[in-house]
Amino acid sequence: MISERLLVSDRISRLIPYQPGKPIDEVKRELGIMGEVIKLASNENPLGPSPKGIAALQAILPTLALYPDGACHALRQAVSEKLAVSPDSLIFGNGSDEVIHMLGLSLLEEGDEIVVGDPTFVLYEAAATLAGAKTVKVPLTPLEMKHDVAAMAAAITPKTRLVFVANPHNPTGSVISRADVETLLAALPPRAFLVLDEAYIEYVEDDPEFPRSTEWIKAGAPVIGLRTFSKLYGLAGFRVGYGVAAPEVICLLNQPRSPFNVNLAGQVAAAAALYDDDFIAQSRKNNDDGIAQLIAGFEKLGLSWVPTRANFIVVNTGKPAKAMFDALLKRGIIVRAFPKDLPTHLRVTIGTPEQNARFLEALEACLT
Repeated sequence: MISERLLVSDRISRLIPYQPGKPIDEVKRELGIMGEVIKLASNENPLGPSPKGIAALQAILPTLALYPDGACHALRQAVSEKLAVSPDSLIFGNGSDEVIHMLGLSLLEEGDEIVVGDPTFVLYEAAATLAGAKTVKVPLTPLEMKHDVAAMAAAITPKTRLVFVANPHNPTGSVISRADVETLLAALPPRAFLVLDEAYIEYVEDDPEFPRSTEWIKAGAPVIGLRTFSKLYGLAGFRVGYGVAAPEVICLLNQPRSPFNVNLAGQVAAAAALYDDDFIAQSRKNNDDGIAQLIAGFEKLGLSWVPTRANFIVVNTGKPAKAMFDALLKRGIIVRAFPKDLPTHLRVTIGTPEQNARFLEALEACLT
C-alpha cells in the first residue's frame, strides 16, 4: 500500500504550507469572471517590474543555455556597493524564503527555540519545525499590532537560537525602533541571533530614523538581515532575495545552499533594478499616495486601519474576514484574509490610483 510508504517524521506532517494569494487566472477560471481582476493580495509592485531590470535581460537571452554564476558575482558586487558591506557578507537565494530555509538548516537543532511575533510570516515557524526546534509565539500589541518587544525579550531563554522580527512587519505593516532592536539584542543568550526581515525596507529607506540591520552587522552585533527584490523592485517572478551577516555566518549558511540556486535572468534583472532610481522614486510615491487614498476611503466608510510603513495596509471591516474576502473575490478583487489571526481584518496591497478606487468601491458594496 502506498499509504504505508508515506510514514514520515512529524517534522513534515506538522508543517503548515504557505498559502500564496490567489492567482488572477485561477480566480477568473473558478468564478467565470470575464472582465479585469485586480490582485491586491501578495504585495507586488502595481507598476510592474523595474524597466532597467527588464532591459538588462535582453543582452543575456542568447546565454540562457548556460548555467548561471553560482556565486552571483555581478549581483554580489552591486549589492555590496549599494549597502556598503563587504561582498562576503552576502548570501543570495531563490527569494529571501530560501535564505530563511538556510537559517533553519544551518543554525537550528532539535531542542532549540525561535521567538517570533504572532501573527507573522509562516516560514519562520516552518524553518524551526523542519529542524525539530520549538516556535515561541508572542502576540502583537492589540491596538497598534506591533511587536511586543518587552514580551519578546522576556520570552527569550538559553534555548533561544533565533529571534525573527519582520521590520516593517508582515502582515500588519508596523515597525520597531532602534531602541527596540537594542532591547532584543541585550536579551539574547550567547548562541542566539536577531534576524531582521527587511523585505519592505525600501519603502522606508529615506527615513533616517528607521533601524537597518546593516548598522548592527557592521558593528559586529549578532544580527542577520534579510532582503528581497520581489517588492519595490517589481521582480517577484524572478525570485531573488538575499541575506546580510558577518562573513563567518554567511560561510555557514552557504554549506546547505543548492548550487545555481539563483537563476541567471534573476541575477541580471536584480543587479540592474538595484540602481533604477527613477523607478524606485516613482514606486515610493505611488505607494505613499496610495496609502493616503485608501485611508481617506476607510475614513469615509467609518473603518479603522493599522498604520503602515510597507506597501500594504490592514483594515478592520468589522465583519468576518473570510466572508469579506469571498465577497470581494466575486467582484474581481483579490485581497488577503487571515481569519484565524485577524478575524475581521483584510490585508490590502497598495495598487495604482485606479485599482485603489475600484477596491474602495467594491469594499463599500460588500459592507452594505
